[in-house]
Amino acid sequence: MSDLHYISTRGQAPRASFTDVLLTGLAPDGGLYLPETWPQPTPAEVDGLCRRAHGDYIGIATDIIDRFTAGAFTKAELHADVAAAYAGFDDPRIVPMRALAPGLYLLELFHGPTLAFKDLALQVLGRLFSRALAKRGGKATVVVATSGDTGSAAIAALGGLPNIQLFVLYPEGRVSEVQRLQMTTSGHANVHTIALEGTFDDAQSLVKALFADTDSARRAGLTAVNSINFARIAAQCVYYFAARQIGGRPIFVVPTGNFGDVFAGEVAARMGLPMGELVVATNANDILARTLASGVYERGAVHASLSPSMDIQVASNFERALFEASGRDAAWVREAMAAFARDGRLVLPPAVLAALRARYSAYACDDAETIETMARVKRDFDTVIDPHTAVAMAAALKRWPNPEEDQDIVVLSTAHPAKFPDAVSQATGAAPEVPERLKGLFSRVENVTRLANNKDLVRAHIEAKLRSHVP
Repeated sequence: MSDLHYISTRGQAPRASFTDVLLTGLAPDGGLYLPETWPQPTPAEVDGLCRRAHGDYIGIATDIIDRFTAGAFTKAELHADVAAAYAGFDDPRIVPMRALAPGLYLLELFHGPTLAFKDLALQVLGRLFSRALAKRGGKATVVVATSGDTGSAAIAALGGLPNIQLFVLYPEGRVSEVQRLQMTTSGHANVHTIALEGTFDDAQSLVKALFADTDSARRAGLTAVNSINFARIAAQCVYYFAARQIGGRPIFVVPTGNFGDVFAGEVAARMGLPMGELVVATNANDILARTLASGVYERGAVHASLSPSMDIQVASNFERALFEASGRDAAWVREAMAAFARDGRLVLPPAVLAALRARYSAYACDDAETIETMARVKRDFDTVIDPHTAVAMAAALKRWPNPEEDQDIVVLSTAHPAKFPDAVSQATGAAPEVPERLKGLFSRVENVTRLANNKDLVRAHIEAKLRSHVP
């Protein structure tokens, strides 16, 4: 699809190529890129992709991502990068799916280098990024706001690559110890980790502000690999096809913070993948559950929880869902996002809310229920899960078993339990087994800069680091 172009959800940016989208991340009008038209494989092609998933994840990932790259890479180049991305995963199936009980499945997305689902997209994106830079020339400064897992996955994907400087901002004191050490002990000269005062929402807003300063952003060559970068979403939609190897129209239950993981399910559906509803599973930071219940998208205070990667009150990728639910009304999205930025509150039009409810439902789970669910899954299914997966499992178990629903339920398991040993111990009475990838982590030297939540201060820090790394 060499004629495929990308447009901004806010309608005031030029049409862009896939390479533009990959290397810039955020559209210049502040919106998020989406394909101008959705790729439409035939029903037979969709069924073929699902059937191949069990033994050829690399092949189906290549085929699906190729439909979005608009000729930016040859099929051989893309296959080589996807194969290299997944070569180091701990399970040859890449995303193994476990049947816990009849009608209840766990899709394990944590077998990559940082033991979190972010690896599935970022390992691919990092290689495509490097290839695109080599073709186009120049350098890039990647800035990542993370609630825990994206930062370490970006480091694993981009650390040590030429012509790239990576800055990772995480909210100090609001990630697990394992998550922090994965970000602060990489040892790569091109990785710069910043512990920022405040919450993830503060870090995300600061990154957006850096991009909004277009002159400075252009000079620094800023780009993003958060899920605001559509290349991430394209890679993530693949595992929905893989999960559908069970057939039928499964319900997907997705632990949700920034809405990228669950929106990837909408992408798969828009490409023709048969599925039931997408269940948005949130913790006490329940803005999305409140929105779908009331029709009011309203920012609240961020609450620290046992599932810190979901401690988010402004879900950036929700803008993409609003764009689609509004019938791709960019003018409305632009005004709505401006109103939300100003007031922290947005009343959704009835038609937009109805379109969202036709695709999504939501469930919120507090820490007490998270712990109870982790204990129940260990007791009933002899399976240890992390607290983010437990939030989704709590929602799933409200629907299972239900003889009136002839649909399988697939829970997306987004992190290895060893990343959250304190929560696992609290729930099950025993610490999770430490995988080889984490052994030795606690003895490594940390390298981190602590900064106040101030755009000018962070920008000055980035500029100083860039000057010091000029060859």
